[in-house]
Amino acid sequence: MATHVSEYLRLDKMPHIWCPGCGTGIILGAVVRAIAKLGYKRDDVVVVTGIGCSSRTNAIIDFNTFQTTHGRALSFATGFKMARPEMKVIVITGDGDGSGIGGNHLIHTARRNIDITTILVNNGIYGMTGGQYSPLTPRGCIASTAATGTMEPCFDMCELVKAAGATYVARGTAYHATMLEQLIAKALEHHGFSFVEGIAQCPIGFGRRNNQKTPVDMLNWQKDHAITIAAAAKASPEELAGKFLIGEFVNKEAPEFSDVYWEASRKAQQKVKEAR
Repeated sequence: MATHVSEYLRLDKMPHIWCPGCGTGIILGAVVRAIAKLGYKRDDVVVVTGIGCSSRTNAIIDFNTFQTTHGRALSFATGFKMARPEMKVIVITGDGDGSGIGGNHLIHTARRNIDITTILVNNGIYGMTGGQYSPLTPRGCIASTAATGTMEPCFDMCELVKAAGATYVARGTAYHATMLEQLIAKALEHHGFSFVEGIAQCPIGFGRRNNQKTPVDMLNWQKDHAITIAAAAKASPEELAGKFLIGEFVNKEAPEFSDVYWEASRKAQQKVKEAR
């Protein structure tokens, strides 16, 4: 990442506001390295965020960036993509911002298959606002709003967007940073709605409440509980107990929304010309 720091980050905004050991910076590093690998110019990329820890990436990443209202990043990004379809549009969101208040926007953006790459940083908690549980907090975990443990099951975001129609879906972790970078690069190259979930550690908001006292403890948990799709196919039910899948779930082609829209617009304009 150091090779590309001066080109892609706003160094005058350092130090960043994330807590020591936060996984968001690792995921941002994977995003920056993927962009650098693909050779995108800064002026050709727009990064849209909502509200939350992950959304603070737009304060230090040096592209065309803007921060929107809570949960609405994908709506703003959709408008931008429709106006400037030639640009690479990236949304960086969190588990509360993207699956909670923004969940409805997420499923409809996936359904449209518009060419936006969404990186959802999943740290399993509302970290910035006080440690409340989110739709991605695992059942039974402690949060500031669940003193005896959450009673609700959490979403599987990859299965959710897959069912909604996303044409590229993947999951990685902060521990598996190289794999995550590769998945993000493939998502950026994909033409259509692409979604990458990045499992991140939150040692302050989540870890200290759930017997994972250090960032190392949380990274080790990711290492011990993640299993690749290929490995899972060969594993027994006993070996899969308590595990979650990482890797590429969906990679397919389908009509992209802005392509369809502009083609329909051209046909409509042609009919008007012919009618004159």
